[in-house]
Amino acid sequence: MRAVSRPGPWKRGLVLAASALLLGLLMLLHAQITDRGGLGSLVETLLPWFGLFIPVLLAVALWRRSLSAVVALLLPVMVWLNLFGGLLSDKSHSGSDLTVASHNVGADNPDPVGTARDLAASGADILALEEITAQARGTYEKGLAKAYPYHAVLGTVGLWSKLPLSDTRPVDTEMDAGPLGATKPADVKMAYNRALRTTVATDHGPLAVYVAHLGSVRLMPRGGFWTDSRDRNAQALGEAIAAEQNERVVLLGDLNGTTDDRAFDGLTSQLRSAQEEAGNGFGFTWPAKFPVVRIDQILVRGVKPESSWLLPATGSDHRPVAAGISW
Repeated sequence: MRAVSRPGPWKRGLVLAASALLLGLLMLLHAQITDRGGLGSLVETLLPWFGLFIPVLLAVALWRRSLSAVVALLLPVMVWLNLFGGLLSDKSHSGSDLTVASHNVGADNPDPVGTARDLAASGADILALEEITAQARGTYEKGLAKAYPYHAVLGTVGLWSKLPLSDTRPVDTEMDAGPLGATKPADVKMAYNRALRTTVATDHGPLAVYVAHLGSVRLMPRGGFWTDSRDRNAQALGEAIAAEQNERVVLLGDLNGTTDDRAFDGLTSQLRSAQEEAGNGFGFTWPAKFPVVRIDQILVRGVKPESSWLLPATGSDHRPVAAGISW
């Protein structure tokens, strides 16, 4: 009988090698994926987690002794490191001129008193809150009054500051359309305002601060990954910031998306992420018990991020975020 020859190390695991190449191409060309049904947005939201497939494929490649698969894995490794490798090192610097913080306090937060107390103890000079309910507004105003003599609340967003505020106004992010196309009457639109703009008087000059809570995203049974409201809000907010006359701008808020998402191109083309420039790690914020994505953002223009970090969890389903900035 003739012995059956086994394929060599370069011919073994060709399907595995093809899978590795497809993974690399998926991450490399993610911007080319159709956004029909929100597919592109969903992929970009989860993009960092695609790196978990790399060690799995490597383990199988080594078990199969497939040199072709090991070599093919170089593509996803290089792409992932190019996209996210910079987040693996600590880029923070000591010292800053101003500390800013932001927190979606959660409409269902069972402990707004404790949340206000913890945020007041954070030491932030400027504190933005999102998802403030009418019932909890007084609690936050009372709990933060001693630490922050200045504050403004419009609709469900607010800003508390140790420095004077002026020219506070709502930002129209077109929050009147719902997932089924229903609109809210004009006379109640203000009650649902979810973005504001104000000027903070600092020792270095005026600072324009925006606070925003963009529309939610949902997995719809028949509609895929629904992002219409969020995307529309992001576009309107980007246009508002493009028209901003102050060269120094800070955007604080729950954007319901990551900075990798194409929906935020209008914002990320103008503003820089404090976490990406001065943080340590991915800084995931949601859900608070086991964060897997960073949807709570601090974006800046005209100032320098010195550090970026997460504050301790509160009763909310989001983690608070903070950053130190300098002129």
